[in-house]
Amino acid sequence: MFRLSNFLRGCPSMFEQLDEVEDRYRELEARLADPELTESPDEYQEVAQEHAHLKEIVEAYSRYQEVEEEIEENKLLREDDDPDIQAMAERELETLEREHALLEERLRELIIPDDPMDDKDILLEIRAGTGGEEAALFAADLFRMYSRYAEDHGWDIDIVDSNTTGKGGFKEIIAIVEGDDVYSRLKHEAGVHRVQRVPDTESGGRIHTSAVTVAVLPEAEDVEVKIDPSDLDIESFRSSGPGGQHANVTDSAIRIEHLPTGTVVTCQDEKSQHQNKAKAMRVLKTRLLEAKREEQRQSREADRREQVGSGDRSERIRTYNFPQNRITDHRIDHTTHQFEAILDGDVDRLIEPLQTHFEAQKLKDIESGELTPW
Repeated sequence: MFRLSNFLRGCPSMFEQLDEVEDRYRELEARLADPELTESPDEYQEVAQEHAHLKEIVEAYSRYQEVEEEIEENKLLREDDDPDIQAMAERELETLEREHALLEERLRELIIPDDPMDDKDILLEIRAGTGGEEAALFAADLFRMYSRYAEDHGWDIDIVDSNTTGKGGFKEIIAIVEGDDVYSRLKHEAGVHRVQRVPDTESGGRIHTSAVTVAVLPEAEDVEVKIDPSDLDIESFRSSGPGGQHANVTDSAIRIEHLPTGTVVTCQDEKSQHQNKAKAMRVLKTRLLEAKREEQRQSREADRREQVGSGDRSERIRTYNFPQNRITDHRIDHTTHQFEAILDGDVDRLIEPLQTHFEAQKLKDIESGELTPW
């Protein structure tokens, strides 16, 4: 496991970063004491929120330093000639070292800037890539995997649109996933998922390689994306998907085109035209927000590492090898053989090592000065 203390000892500039946090905290305290700041409520709230966040870091770091000093003092007392003092120091050391470990973990959590998108719901898009029917079948496998994962976490998953194949696969399936920390848990799933297995139709037993693309988009809020109704071309049509007789005789499906960008969204999963329109608008706003965020990323991030960190969907991130019962995440060179459990929804076996890796990367960026802890 990544240990903050080991990292801090090897990176003196990390302490410099924490000292800068303390300096920034004192600066914010002074601003909050300035009566003129209260004349601007929005600015006051912004300063107060940053002050509250840094207060946790400053207090934890201060206690971390105190505990380290107390540990050194008790190590000296442990060498005292008096057996009673030795025993007292030993007991104190045990308590202090436990607190030290907890503070390490707490500092690690606090020093990493929060992703403002982490608590958002998501738009999950799974599309079959190269591999034809086999890719479509694996897209269905992945959707089942994420559906079970969502169920285990108490999330709601609501299909917006899908395009099925005759053998039960998906050329494309789009769903909204709602719940606590959805984007935080699933954001690193975005990318190209490769599958290697012998298709049922392969008489010679040859292994085929196919690919499926997964997109994980944080859902846009109204304050983030403003859409002029005059920029929309909205059409209704008869649903061609499942839904029974009602779906086949009413124009309940919705197609929306955002004229300035050419973005097109369809929704036909609900029997109600109103419900389909509401869902389609959620999808449209989310895609427009993602396009805006991608444009901002490209303007400020040119190197490959940042592209990988942003979940660039052109990257092959993972391989599922059925014959060898093996799943490999290529970003962190992590391999597991818990194949059936993962495909049955236990995706945390893959997600948690990724989160540890990216948190460690953020700490390195803070140490190098590329990222600030506020």
